[in-house]
Amino acid sequence: MDSDLIKLVNKLQDTFHNLGGELDMPQLVVVGSQSAGKSSVLETIVGRDFLPRGSGIITRRPLVLQLIHSPIAEDNPPPYTEWGQFLHLDKRFTDFDEIRKEIEQETFRVAGQNKGISKLPISLRIYSPNVLDLTLVDLPGLTKIPVGDQPSDIERQIRNLVSEYISKANSVILAVSPANVDLANSESLKLARSVDPQGRRTIGVLTKLDLMDAGTNALDILTGRVYPLKLGFIGVVNRSQQDINSAKSMSDALDSETEFFKNHPAYRNIAHKNGTKYLAQSLNKVLMNHIREKLPDMKARLNTLMGQAQQELNSFGDAAVFGDKNQQGGLILRLMTQFARDFVSSIEGTNVAVSTKELSGGARIYYIFNDVFGNALLSLNATQNLDNQDIRTAIRNSTGPRPSLFVPEVAFDLLVKPQIKLLEAPSLRCVELVYEELVKICHNCTSVELQRFPRLHAQLIDVVSDLLRERLGPTSDYTQSLIDIQAAYINTNHPAFISGSAMAAAQTQSPHKIQPPPRPASAEPLNGHAHIDDEEDDISDSNASTSSVIPRNDSRSVSSTVHDRARASTSKAIKHSKHLSSHHPSQPPRPHSSTGASGSSPPTARETFLNLFFGQNGTAPVAHSAAANRSQSSASHTGIIPIGKDVSGEDPSLTAGIMSGARTLDGNNTAYEMKSLGRHIEAISNDGSQLTMREEMEVNLIRSLITSYFGIVRQTILDLVPKAIMHFLVNHTSQQVQNRLVASLYKPELFAEMLNEDETLVAERTRMKALLDAYKEAFKTLSDVNVKAS
Repeated sequence: MDSDLIKLVNKLQDTFHNLGGELDMPQLVVVGSQSAGKSSVLETIVGRDFLPRGSGIITRRPLVLQLIHSPIAEDNPPPYTEWGQFLHLDKRFTDFDEIRKEIEQETFRVAGQNKGISKLPISLRIYSPNVLDLTLVDLPGLTKIPVGDQPSDIERQIRNLVSEYISKANSVILAVSPANVDLANSESLKLARSVDPQGRRTIGVLTKLDLMDAGTNALDILTGRVYPLKLGFIGVVNRSQQDINSAKSMSDALDSETEFFKNHPAYRNIAHKNGTKYLAQSLNKVLMNHIREKLPDMKARLNTLMGQAQQELNSFGDAAVFGDKNQQGGLILRLMTQFARDFVSSIEGTNVAVSTKELSGGARIYYIFNDVFGNALLSLNATQNLDNQDIRTAIRNSTGPRPSLFVPEVAFDLLVKPQIKLLEAPSLRCVELVYEELVKICHNCTSVELQRFPRLHAQLIDVVSDLLRERLGPTSDYTQSLIDIQAAYINTNHPAFISGSAMAAAQTQSPHKIQPPPRPASAEPLNGHAHIDDEEDDISDSNASTSSVIPRNDSRSVSSTVHDRARASTSKAIKHSKHLSSHHPSQPPRPHSSTGASGSSPPTARETFLNLFFGQNGTAPVAHSAAANRSQSSASHTGIIPIGKDVSGEDPSLTAGIMSGARTLDGNNTAYEMKSLGRHIEAISNDGSQLTMREEMEVNLIRSLITSYFGIVRQTILDLVPKAIMHFLVNHTSQQVQNRLVASLYKPELFAEMLNEDETLVAERTRMKALLDAYKEAFKTLSDVNVKAS
């Protein structure tokens, strides 16, 4: 039964080599430096020449060599008693020279021609009545320096390959060292000690004992006094290169080796424990004992591997379900439900496989709403694309041929609607981003069982993608309608806008208010009624300020609010004029303030406010004209207050208006060219980039009102767009995904097509089933083996 252990291990090794099993078989691993005699030792054990020879690195792939003892039948002897067989070829090789050529060709096929190495092993069985049952692995020889066209890291590659084999606990290390080199320099023993520091599974083999210097011997090493190993050292004498060239037979070589140990004075007493025959017997015994020792571990490992293989096979599903329509329908319905549940849970954040490295699912949608969309709207400037000239042009166009007494409401509507349209692009982009995230969530919803059916998975993704695509249109349309709704009706009666417009108007007028200086003593009245004027001014100012802060309940727009302020100021000015006329008819009035006049007294707050709305001269459509200044100066000296247009001389409005440039060409009014009208229809002249005081007040007021109203609309859009996306796109898809999947895919005629498995998966399931069967068979065989003590 002991001989059956090695055969059993060889059978398991062949099985798991083809199926890719992870069970480590007990085996002998041959390790040594290059040209240390590893191949010669193996050939001597086999008794035939079959390994490639030459200079440099010859063994460039691991060679798994299985020696199988095959006795000769006496009654019916076969035509040949020794042959070899490779696992990658279904052919018997009776000529061992052909075995050598096949090893060379297989090495060149995988490892190439450049002396490189490969980890893919070559498996070879040799059947012979002259061998003992053994399993050995011949590895490439250890080197130091790359030679020829070898890779620069050849030493590291070989060390990694050797370490991968000898580090396995089920491996017995056969460390080959030449006797004519100091044992302290042995690379094989050094590498073996790194994985087996106590020397429990290392056998030392000394080669080239006949090549040692005269007067020296390796007796101390062979007896274990220099480097102790539990399995000891065994000395061998191989054929020399001259013997190989002269075709010395293996039997003659074995006889020469026996004579060497018997006749050598140092090795005479230990000759029975050295030589190739003793080495083969020792390796056979060590391997069987090692297998016997590792049997419990192998059984435990097989039990674990069977459980893993069964679990992986279950994940692939059972192929028997494909014959029954009812089972197919139940499977598809279960996969649909699981897919829909995973889709909804990923959006809601209740999925079990939640990533801790990055945002996923519904968290990415919240990030789009809060960070991407919110920052995009907050980064918009309400009046960034509006300069002062655009606002002034809009104000002038909205008044038509008439000069404006107040800030026109039409100009505000004309300017604020395009600004509201700026919110459309970020809102629609927000819808697209959420749609893209939902599509990503749909593609990420999968499972191991669903991966068995790539067509079904693709159909599920297509159906959900179509549902999302259907909802994208209504969501985008509704989002765009939210912007259109805001632009369709400008609600200036909004509470936040009314208070904001009142503050904007107050801030616009406050820089122009100048406190009136004290009156000179010559202007004080003699009858003591001067305080009546001041008290009336205070009362009027307080009323005006109160009306500008408290909004009216019946106000229709911000323009009406501004109109009310203007009417209050106008009535206050008329009352004050009457008061001056009734109390001081002989006192000349204070001169009007003029920008270009020098030496004039500063204007009062009431006069500044009237000038801002009605012009410097009260009636002229164009302010700051030179003629108006001259007229006011003359009037102030004569004591006559001019009312209405000055028709006595040249019209100041025509002189300072749009056509003033053409009329001053030669002083003739008929000199204006009608054909060049296109040069003069712009609202802003070349030298008119500077705003007047009235225009500056109007522009600033319009800009403040636009900013206030744009902020209200932006806050509304920032709140409504995410709600619309959640309602029309996200929530609707989550609620309808299950119904849509069932209605679109639960059709018996589609079951066979959708449940068509991937070919790779079918092959993997077949391989896994065969591997599981091999595990079960190996476990049963190991359990039936009667382990006997040697």
